[in-house]
Amino acid sequence: MTSLLTNPLRVGLRQERVITPQCIVIFGASGDLTHRKLVPALFELFRQRRLPSEFAVLGCARRPWSDEEFRSRMAASLAAEIADHPGAWEQFSQGLYYEPVDLQQSDHLVRLAGRLEVIDRHRATRGNRTFYLSVAPEFYGSGCRALAAAGLLSDPERSRVVIEKPFGRDYGSAQTLNKVVQACAKESQVYRIDHYLGKETVQNILVMRFANTIFEPIWNRNYISNVQITAAETVGVEDRAGYYESSGALRDMVQNHLTQILALTAMEPPGRFDAEAIRNEKAKVLQAARLADEQEPWRCCVRGQYGPGGSASRPLPGYREEPGVNPTSTTETYVAMKLFIDNWRWQGVPFYLRSGKRLPKRISEVVLTFREAPVHLFDAAGGAPTPNQLILRIQPDEGAEIKFEVKAPGSGMRSRPVDMAFSYDDSFGEPSDEGYVRLLADAMLGDPTLYTRSDEVEAAWRLYTPLLELIEEAPWQLPVQPYEARTWGPAAADNLLAEDGLIWRRP
Repeated sequence: MTSLLTNPLRVGLRQERVITPQCIVIFGASGDLTHRKLVPALFELFRQRRLPSEFAVLGCARRPWSDEEFRSRMAASLAAEIADHPGAWEQFSQGLYYEPVDLQQSDHLVRLAGRLEVIDRHRATRGNRTFYLSVAPEFYGSGCRALAAAGLLSDPERSRVVIEKPFGRDYGSAQTLNKVVQACAKESQVYRIDHYLGKETVQNILVMRFANTIFEPIWNRNYISNVQITAAETVGVEDRAGYYESSGALRDMVQNHLTQILALTAMEPPGRFDAEAIRNEKAKVLQAARLADEQEPWRCCVRGQYGPGGSASRPLPGYREEPGVNPTSTTETYVAMKLFIDNWRWQGVPFYLRSGKRLPKRISEVVLTFREAPVHLFDAAGGAPTPNQLILRIQPDEGAEIKFEVKAPGSGMRSRPVDMAFSYDDSFGEPSDEGYVRLLADAMLGDPTLYTRSDEVEAAWRLYTPLLELIEEAPWQLPVQPYEARTWGPAAADNLLAEDGLIWRRP
């Protein structure tokens, strides 16, 4: 693999956007996200020479660790990376600090403010601070209040706060949380993170659409018959039962990840490439989106829950058999639904979303199926001609694929479908950055393009409110249907498309 440190072109491109001297403060620094994602992402930025020499990372949690203990724990989490880059880690770790902080204790915030001033002087970070709330969702509002009360968010030019998902549990709670957060800081200081937007291939949706004249003229209801957005996982709930039991697939995946991909796929071209222009268009799409049947929402949505499956040699437990899961749980691990977008570009085009655990393949993709040719001039080798498709592969094999008809070899004029594919790895020779690398860099740069704005969050929750209300108030109308582990979900999900004469793409 070509190193970024030895590729002058890539380094030059990276350095076009310079991160100012800065201290990033991570609340919840003893948690899993900090160990697995945040500090590794910051170390990667350091290795790529994208962090300034005047930087610091201050971990905060209730555990009474010292600076050295925090450094040693982070080193244990990054053992493999450090083995390859010991010199880089030695330099990077000098900027790691730790301060025991309980956000509910005002005196702890006073002590934190004093520690930050010391770090500012020692590391020359000039008072520029990014506060990352990697804490339980119920502490997002109180955490912002505590930071504001301590005066740590008073300078909108030098302080910002990053808030993890989920941002609210429904439309009402998202509105309430937005009001609390916006009372503590300006909207320009607030970065609501969705790590899916950090993926290179999610951002590539914008480039595919707006940098290629061959696509944009046909990216509408005149040429596209339907759109499928899939996020499939082979894993089960693993060790997240405590969180997953209170969220389910609808809140965990559909409301944020899939909805953001929907917005990027369906948005209008922005007038210019800047954060607010892009977020304006995304918000408009979500405000125009609706369930296919808002009066009877159970007709356009399917909920499923994986049961036992696998093979005799490697059996897989059902969701209700997983550690920490209620044996009578009705939490969905699979959701499929049909949406419409009521605007000029997409009127009448169905958008199908599905996400599930314990499916046969790990894949996230967007499939745009084009309308059939008005007249079938040629016989198809497999019966009817296969509709043209554009497939945007988000993970794991990042790239894009076009399916179209060509002449089958031999006498006669019969057509057959073929694929033309693009792969990021094959074309660029090195893997893309992990999502948190890009998103943390953007937050420190003050670039909110890939972060969700308050009206986007509320519009997304509003879209699914009829389903959430139904699940809570009349769950028998939208029951959880079982499906065997490592299959493509309940049969009812296939019926959802069969009613329109369609089938799900099987990757």
